[in-house]
Amino acid sequence: MALTSHFKCPLWTSKVRKHKDLSSPAGKLIFAENLFMRDFIIIGAAQAGLSIAYFLKKNQRDFLILDKENEIGASWLNRWDSLSLFTPSEFNNLPGMEFPSPKGYYPSKEDVADYFKKYAREFDFPIKLEILVEGLEKKDDYFEIKTNKGNLQAKNVIVGTGPFHIPYTPGFARNISPEIFQVHSNYYKNPSQLHPGKAMVVGAGDSGFQILDEISQTNRTVYFSGETNVKVLPQELLGKTLFWWLKKTGILGFNKDHWIGKKLSRNRQPIIGTDVKAILKRENVVSVGKTIYAKNQIIQTEKAELTNLKNIIWATGYRPNFNWIEGLELSKDGYPKHYRGVSNIKGLYFIGLPWLYTRGSATLGGIKKDAAYLAEYIEGNSNS
Repeated sequence: MALTSHFKCPLWTSKVRKHKDLSSPAGKLIFAENLFMRDFIIIGAAQAGLSIAYFLKKNQRDFLILDKENEIGASWLNRWDSLSLFTPSEFNNLPGMEFPSPKGYYPSKEDVADYFKKYAREFDFPIKLEILVEGLEKKDDYFEIKTNKGNLQAKNVIVGTGPFHIPYTPGFARNISPEIFQVHSNYYKNPSQLHPGKAMVVGAGDSGFQILDEISQTNRTVYFSGETNVKVLPQELLGKTLFWWLKKTGILGFNKDHWIGKKLSRNRQPIIGTDVKAILKRENVVSVGKTIYAKNQIIQTEKAELTNLKNIIWATGYRPNFNWIEGLELSKDGYPKHYRGVSNIKGLYFIGLPWLYTRGSATLGGIKKDAAYLAEYIEGNSNS
């Protein structure tokens, strides 16, 4: 597998009910000639797009959802095989429909994808799959949406593509020998992908430690590159789930302008539910500090020079990509400037961003509050 740090923008896609076939002889959809102007286009059919769609439909608004994938829930199904949520079912409810699992159950990625499919069917959302949005431009009183299958026009656009856009790997990863298998966590599935021999996991977030845990249970030496002095929170405490405590104490409800919210948003997110100390104590796990540089088969870290690696898993996060939106103001970290999802461009809205308003904004169960606020704002201020 090639190094997976290539730039691509996963502007998501999903499908539920079939609409009129709008194909040209070349098999391309020609939206501008075949579809009337929509009041709203929603880009993305995962939790963000589905949540705002619920309120738009409740308010009897005309809308269409676009997603680049070939099925609903693909953004979850594409992750590694053993992935499960660290939030129990009762905290994963989208607006209007409870998550269909027992209380206290930690859903798998398949459970989440199935829930999204059932949710979209239940509310009969108009969704078009395999539509990649490549550009968005505001005209006088409408938006031109450029896609891989033609153009669309809408009076308002809601972007719900989430925070995970471009898988990031350091630049020197390109200098590493092709004999070493490299994969970003976005494309990692399970240890069977790896070549025989030693491996290194880079990244000290939830993904990094979960993948380290899995790979280190195979018969190989695994180096860990990243911070080891991380804060860890258990999934359950005193007979209650962590998210029960977070909700009870109101931690998830502090907004980003509150002094507690500001402190939380600046701090490194803790690892949840993974016994980091136990993993790092395994005989076949070696901590080597941060990776500094690499060339051919030599990997230089803070504590060692590695020359015998066969695999590298980069759990090094993502970079946002909103460059496809003409005229959008971005913050220094690359996210849109907005207030609770309302951007600087009239009629353009965002949902599902990290800390859109609170810590819960990017969670399954928390996103409905942002969707409700945005829908209420739209009712009083939209272009339709």
